[in-house]
Amino acid sequence: MNLKTVLDTETINLNLKGVTKNEIINELLDILVSAGKINDRGAALSAVMDREEKMSTGMKHGIAIPHGKCPSIQDLVACIGVSEKPVDFDSLDHQPCRIFIMTLSPVEKTGPHLQFLAEVSLLFKSSEKREEILKAKTPEEVLKILAE
Repeated sequence: MNLKTVLDTETINLNLKGVTKNEIINELLDILVSAGKINDRGAALSAVMDREEKMSTGMKHGIAIPHGKCPSIQDLVACIGVSEKPVDFDSLDHQPCRIFIMTLSPVEKTGPHLQFLAEVSLLFKSSEKREEILKAKTPEEVLKILAE
C-alpha cells in the first residue's frame, strides 16, 4: 500500500471550508464523489460516522484520519484535505486539526486499510512533512511531498 497509488490531484483539496467535524467529513466525502471514487455517498457517510461514534479519528499533531469500511467500496479510496483554520476534531491530544486524510475500504478486506493507516501515521510523525503539507499551494506539491 502506497499513498501515491491511492491519491491523485483530484483527491486533494487544500482549501477546506468546514468549521466542524461533520462539515469536514462531508467535504471530504464530496471530494471522493467528485473524483468518481465512491458512488454511494450515503453508505460512505454512514460508515465514517459509525467509526467516529466508536472513537474519534482525530489523532495528534493536527491530523485527523476519518475512515470507515463500506460495502459499496471495491478498493481502498482516500483523499486529503487541508483547512486554513484549525477544526476541533476531538483529537487524542485535545488539539484542533488542519490536515484531514479520509479513507474508505471494502468491508471484507482488512490488509490494505491497516497498511494505509500505518503508512499515514508514519508519514506524519515528521513535523517537517506536516509543515510542508500545510504550506503546499497545489495538489501537485502535496503529491511531491508524499513521494519524498
